[in-house]
Amino acid sequence: MDSTDLRARVTDVLPGLRTDLEDLVRIQSVSADPERLSEVEKSAQRTAELFAAEGLEVEIVRAFEGAPPAVIGERKGPEGAPTVLLYAHHDVQPENDHADWTSPPWEPTEREGRLYGRGAADDKAGIIAHIGALRAFARPDGHSDLPVTVKIFIEGEEEVGSDTLPALLQAYRDRLEADVIVIADSGNWDIGVPALTTSLRGLVRMDVEVRTLSHAVHSGMWGGLVPDSLMTLARLISSLHDDQGNVAIEGLHAGPAADVDYPEERLRAESGAAPGIEWIGSGSTVERLWTKPALSITGLDAPKVAGASNTLVPMARARISLRIAPGDTTDNAVACLQAHLEKHVPWGATLTTTVVDTGEATAIEASGPAYDAARAAFTEAWDGTAPIDMGVGGSIPFIAEFLESFPRASVLVTGVEDPDTRAHGANEGLHLEEFAKVVLAEALLLRNLAG
Repeated sequence: MDSTDLRARVTDVLPGLRTDLEDLVRIQSVSADPERLSEVEKSAQRTAELFAAEGLEVEIVRAFEGAPPAVIGERKGPEGAPTVLLYAHHDVQPENDHADWTSPPWEPTEREGRLYGRGAADDKAGIIAHIGALRAFARPDGHSDLPVTVKIFIEGEEEVGSDTLPALLQAYRDRLEADVIVIADSGNWDIGVPALTTSLRGLVRMDVEVRTLSHAVHSGMWGGLVPDSLMTLARLISSLHDDQGNVAIEGLHAGPAADVDYPEERLRAESGAAPGIEWIGSGSTVERLWTKPALSITGLDAPKVAGASNTLVPMARARISLRIAPGDTTDNAVACLQAHLEKHVPWGATLTTTVVDTGEATAIEASGPAYDAARAAFTEAWDGTAPIDMGVGGSIPFIAEFLESFPRASVLVTGVEDPDTRAHGANEGLHLEEFAKVVLAEALLLRNLAG
C-alpha cells in the first residue's frame, strides 16, 4: 500500500479512534486502588473488544487467579511475513486531587488541541495508536491488507510495577514471540520532532532508618551530648552528593549521552524549576538526565513542625530513590548504596536499610533493518523530520524483561507523549495533531517491516 493511501486511511479512521479513546479514558482503571479493580477488569474487557473488532483472536489472561488482567491476541498476515508484537498498558495512575485538574480527570475534554484526562496519553493512547495502525489496513469488504502478522500484549499492571509480567512472558512465550516488538509507552522529543527511546535509567528504592535513642528524651537535659536522629539522618543524606550535586556513591556506572541540545529556556519551562534555582551535577544536560546516576529523597518519616515538642527524636527514616545509568545493574547499585551508607552513618547510630523495589536500566543498540524501517516511517509521518535517538531519565523496567525474554527480537520503544503531556500528574493531555502522526508512523512501520 502506498503512502498516499495510508495517509488517507489514517485520516478517515481518526474520528473513530478519538471516540474509542474517550471511552477508554472514562474507565477508571487505577491499578493501585483496590476499590477500583473492577474498573481495571472493565478496561481489559473493552480493550479486548476493540482488538477483536479488528480481526484479532484475543484472550484476557493473568499470571494466577486474582492477578491483574492482560490482553493478548494475534492476527495472521501473509505467509512468511514478519511477526510484530504491539505492547501498551490499559491501567493508569491515580488522579489524586480533582481540584488540581482544570477539567474532570475521567471526562475527556479538548482544549487548544489537546485531549485532557487521566490515561488520555499514558497509555490508553498507546492502545488506540495500535488500533489505528490496524484500521489503516482495513478494507470496506471486512478484509485487511495487513502486511505482517500482528500480536498484541496489553498489560494491566504497569503503573504498579509489572510484578507478574515475567510470569506472563514465560507462560505465554510462544504466543508472544515476534521478530519486532513495538513498545508504545514513551514519547517524542518535542512537538514536531519524533524520537526512538534507546536508553532508560534503572531504579533502586531503599528505605533508610537511623536510630540514636531507645526512646525520646528531653532536649534540654540531653541536647549537646546525645545526637538526635533527625540531625543524624540529615548528615547521612548530605553525604550522598558532592558539593556540585553529583551523586557521591562510589562504584556506580555513568556514561556518555547522545549529542542532543536541550535549550535552557525549554529546560526551565518543562522542569518547573523555581526561579533562580541552580542545576546540580556536572556534564552535559542530557548526560545528567539520561546516562548518569541521580539520587533523590522522596519521603521522610519525622515529627511534624506543628506540635513538635522539645524532645530528641529517637528514630528517623527516609526513602531514597536512586536512578542508575544504562550499563549498571541493580545488584551493583544496591551494594554500592549500602556500603556508602554504612561507611558514612555518623556517631555510631544504628542503621537499618530495606530495599523497597528495583528495576533494571535499559540500553538498546538501535541498529538494523527494523530500526531503519522505523526511522523511515517516522521521517515520512513527520513530513521529513527524522527521529532522534532519545534517552529517558525515568525507568520502565519491563523493557529489560522483554529484552531478556526475546533476545532475538528488535525492540522499538516509541510513544505518544511530548514534553507537556504531564503523565502521572494533573491535567494529563494528548496532543491530537501529534497523535495523528503517531498512528500514521506505526502504519508506515508495519508496511516497511514487510519489505
